[in-house]
Amino acid sequence: MPRSTKLVPVALLAFVLGVSLQASDQAQPAAPPRSQSRQVSASSRQGQVAQTSKPIKNPNIDMERYLQASKEAAKHRAERRVTEEEFLKMSQEPGTIVLDARSKERFDLLHIKGAINLSFPDIDQDSLPRTLPDKNARILIYCNNNFTGPRAAFAPKSASLSLNLSTYIALYESGYRNVYELGPLLDPNKTILTLEPTPRTNVEK
Repeated sequence: MPRSTKLVPVALLAFVLGVSLQASDQAQPAAPPRSQSRQVSASSRQGQVAQTSKPIKNPNIDMERYLQASKEAAKHRAERRVTEEEFLKMSQEPGTIVLDARSKERFDLLHIKGAINLSFPDIDQDSLPRTLPDKNARILIYCNNNFTGPRAAFAPKSASLSLNLSTYIALYESGYRNVYELGPLLDPNKTILTLEPTPRTNVEK
């Protein structure tokens, strides 16, 4: 006679399989989310770059000297900021140069009468001795942040990015020490300084 077989109830079999799968999941550590995994991988690569990369040398760029020059120039500048009246008087004395380091476009729109223009991006080892051959000459500087408008000619910069600061440091580090800076913020409609545009014929040239 054929041997009889006992059938395992389906419900009991499903229960046993469920318990086994649950135990297996608990035994394996959960994988980190994909976003977290990418972040860890990126951080690891950045750390490797920081550890293995060599310093990029360029003898024409010196941040440490720039910071040192800025401190020296700041100390030198402290007693060389002048009033509107002092600026006007000094500008009228022989041998004094009024330097405007704004862009030529803004300079042509409006500038202090008698000023010369050397845009700050164009200040270099060639243009400085050509434009300012005498390092002992008295130089007066002013910038956008000395006037309340018009914005087309005197668009203001952040106080810490004032063009006067950059210009003063550049002149100081280049050996020009007889420099004075216009100090106050002036209303162009009330200032005693004469503002004028570049004559049209000169602009076209």
